[in-house]
Amino acid sequence: MNLLRAWVRGIPAYLWSGWGALGSLLLLLAVWEGGSAVYGDLILPDPVSTFSRLSHMLASGAAWPEIAVTARRALTGLALAMAVGSVLGLAAGVSMTASVMARPLVTVLLGTPPIAWLVLAMLWFGASDGTPVFTVFIACFPVIFINALQGVRTLDLHLKDMAQAFRLPARMKVFDLYLPHVVSYLFPAFITALGTSWKVVVMAELLASSDGVGAALAVSRAQLDTTTTLAWISAVVAILLAVEYLLLEPLKREVEHWRSTGA
Repeated sequence: MNLLRAWVRGIPAYLWSGWGALGSLLLLLAVWEGGSAVYGDLILPDPVSTFSRLSHMLASGAAWPEIAVTARRALTGLALAMAVGSVLGLAAGVSMTASVMARPLVTVLLGTPPIAWLVLAMLWFGASDGTPVFTVFIACFPVIFINALQGVRTLDLHLKDMAQAFRLPARMKVFDLYLPHVVSYLFPAFITALGTSWKVVVMAELLASSDGVGAALAVSRAQLDTTTTLAWISAVVAILLAVEYLLLEPLKREVEHWRSTGA
């Protein structure tokens, strides 16, 4: 609860510090506008046309059902990866043997392209929600797992010995010693996994679903409608940026501040 209050109080200052990010976005829009002037609307529609199309899609209600389907699939796969990856990573971090045995498996999962898992998921789950959800899960799981494992393995042994010597209650050990350190490793993994989940779910829908943003992109591609394609991409990117920078990043900054003050 204290962490939540601190996060809410820190939002104004965090937003005020975001001028650099805003400047980079404006630079991106300028480059986009210049590219449109060079290549034309058929290849690269300008930002105004793209955002106008997106605004029309949102106002008409045509975009919301597709965005909701994509968000549900992405967040379901992400939530499963966060839960399973965190629990297994923490458990593996406690044992050196488990850590050593897990590393080759994680390397295999990280090295296998998501498109390969997608093909397998299409064979296993068909055109159901299981295909994009599984693909998101398997793409996000190793990132979260390895960070949870590292969070446990890098815990300061002197602090553990001191807690043992002073016979700290189990609650204090968990919430004042272990949790701040481990969460500071997990939050960057969660942010990385969030971006991965949206990219992977759109790819999976593009190839294996009849609804969602990915399926809508497949339709606009077939119709050579570049403006609508960019409008869908802009919608996904806007949601991703909003979740990351308005929710996860302020929480991450507070958690890291919590660790530094606790140290």
